Amino acid sequence: MALGAVDVPLEYVRLGLRFDRLESGFVDAYTGEKRIRAEVESEPAPTPQGLRAQARALLQELDSTVLPADRAAFLRGQLTGLECSARKMSGEPVGFLDEVRGYFQVDLTLGDPAAYAAAHAELDALLPGEGSLAERYAAHRRREECPPQRLEAAVHALSSALRDRVRGRYGLPEAETVRYEVVTDKPWSGFNYYEGDYRSRVAINADLPHRLSQLVHLVAHESYPGHHTEHCRKERGLVERAGHLEHTVFLVNTPECLMAEGLADLGVDAAVGDGWGPWSAEVLGDLGLRFDGHLAERIAAAAAPLNRVRQDAAVLLHDRGADADEVAAYIQHWSLVSPDRARQQLRFLTHPLWRAYITTYVEGYDLLHRWLGARPAGQDVADRFVRLLDEPLTPAVVTAELSDA
Repeated sequence: MALGAVDVPLEYVRLGLRFDRLESGFVDAYTGEKRIRAEVESEPAPTPQGLRAQARALLQELDSTVLPADRAAFLRGQLTGLECSARKMSGEPVGFLDEVRGYFQVDLTLGDPAAYAAAHAELDALLPGEGSLAERYAAHRRREECPPQRLEAAVHALSSALRDRVRGRYGLPEAETVRYEVVTDKPWSGFNYYEGDYRSRVAINADLPHRLSQLVHLVAHESYPGHHTEHCRKERGLVERAGHLEHTVFLVNTPECLMAEGLADLGVDAAVGDGWGPWSAEVLGDLGLRFDGHLAERIAAAAAPLNRVRQDAAVLLHDRGADADEVAAYIQHWSLVSPDRARQQLRFLTHPLWRAYITTYVEGYDLLHRWLGARPAGQDVADRFVRLLDEPLTPAVVTAELSDA
């Protein structure tokens, strides 16, 4: 690095920590030196305008950086997301679609109602009986609900079983651990708090009913091989071995979030694959918790197109000017959920920090599912998926690889 040159990775970390002073929770995880955080905390209070200027200055510095191309591309995407957040925080008008593009490097379109209707038809065939499809689907989900007093035991059993598989396929640091806790009054179903040194605390929201067949997805998403596994492997590889300081901080509403949520939502595919329904039913069956794993897997596949409905709801709410009641009805109709569950989703979609975040699940899963499927002939899923765990990939890079495939 030339004398007097800006240390862009270090200044990026400092900038991210300053955002957390304006919006608590903006830093999802920080594993760097306590000294750096203490220095930022002792600075004068930041302003959105000041943070916007700092993000723009660092983006300009990247034009003359000597960093390798992959590090520069990662930092460029992250800083672009931070610059957009600063503009939002300062009150500048930013359209919702532009906001999502600035954060996550993707362009949104509304889903196809014909695809939703086809999913309803498939579910209708899988759930025969009297009453409307929504009523039969609700009854099916109630049959699968985990008794609240058994939730913690079920989570631990699945976590242990998935951990064994992930250790075998991907490897984990010997010292890694996950601690689970049950919480309430949150806008999400589960949340990983990565504490550094290969430790995570995973919170499970007890306000929402948890279905036995979906618990494996929740645990895979938050822990093995999802968020916890990714944090552990990047801390060991990119930070400790390669010295990439920028990976000591994980920031909300940046491209790395779309990558992280996409890979976490592919966790069951990467750890178990086809047959995950009977596999998880066997794990939970040892606790006396029963559900039809084969049916659950078929229903999950049939309902998969409906995952996009929640992103449609965000677009309708924030871009098309629909009111909350109209959007709640849209969610309830196409997602086949109760009014209470639709309102819970609205709570997430209207949260100041999280309103655009739904895109990370929808577009993240779609992008990375296509990328996994486009792997070279003969390449194992694990060999492809491990790149997501270890490399500083961005949505733009993955999109480009798909175009070149």
